[in-house]
Amino acid sequence: MRKGTKRKAARKEEDKPAEPKPDKAPSRAKRTKLPKPESEPEYFEDKRNMEDLWKAAFPVGTEWDQLDSVYQFNWNFSNLEDAFEEGGKLYGEKVYLFGCTEPQLVPFKGENKVICIPVVVAVASPFPPSDKIGINSVQREAEEIIPMKQMKMDWVPYIPLEKRDRRVDKLKSQIFILSCTQRRAALKHLKIDRLKKYEYCLPYFYQPFKDDEFEQSTEVPIIFPVDPKPVFCEFDWEFDELEEFTDKLIEEEELSESQKDAFKDFVREKVREAKKANREAREARKKAIEEMSNETKEAFEKMKFYKFYPVQTPDSPDISNVKAPFINRYYGKAHEVL
Repeated sequence: MRKGTKRKAARKEEDKPAEPKPDKAPSRAKRTKLPKPESEPEYFEDKRNMEDLWKAAFPVGTEWDQLDSVYQFNWNFSNLEDAFEEGGKLYGEKVYLFGCTEPQLVPFKGENKVICIPVVVAVASPFPPSDKIGINSVQREAEEIIPMKQMKMDWVPYIPLEKRDRRVDKLKSQIFILSCTQRRAALKHLKIDRLKKYEYCLPYFYQPFKDDEFEQSTEVPIIFPVDPKPVFCEFDWEFDELEEFTDKLIEEEELSESQKDAFKDFVREKVREAKKANREAREARKKAIEEMSNETKEAFEKMKFYKFYPVQTPDSPDISNVKAPFINRYYGKAHEVL
């Protein structure tokens, strides 16, 4: 090929008219994206460090079928929590807590209702107030004092929320709660007598430096087993004369004439048992004091009981008029009600 041939060919290509390009399909209109509305931020109230303390303390003596009703209200025990803060009643103290319930008729939303009110008792003490449980009721002939562990109860450390990521054995706990490991699901397998024992349980406490009113009592509860129904009464060996007492029951048709002698023998036996129990209790108290160290004596004398009721809130019943200092027959009255 001669020189310049390629150049001429290129020019010819440039001189050709441009071929029309095929029409493009019309583009679709783009949708305008609307900005998503910003959702309102959700705020959750922080849990208080010991918010569940009152629930952790087992409500001793409460009927199993009533437990759910105890938690139907959002009870607030911030007064109990505050007691452990600096300046509070329990600040810096070693404390043992147990729960109980008090059925009371109280106003709520315009009407009066019987409500199971939860109560927490705090015992400020350098050692556990007791390792025993009392079992007593009007239906039972005799009181029982048994080890807590027989009822699957024990004092266990309470761990505040902010410390639950630590090993329990590394914590120097100052708060102990009375806990019960009996599973509700297993209740149906328990015998009725065993089941009822839980309902009659009372945290036991023995104060050796205080005269026990029951130790000095001259009254004997009598449950005379006879058909068609048992005879329930109380006999005071100091003020009642047995013959007159029995005749009065016959007159009131609580007892038949044919049962008179058997009833009198039954009462005499119960009186002997009560006098023996009183005597043994006095001797045991005297011996306990004699064998007690000075440190233990001082601890008993300084021991204090505090009774906490829930504070008033808009969504819980008004219990302001039903607060009482009495704890139970063993503990007596609280030093302070809060």
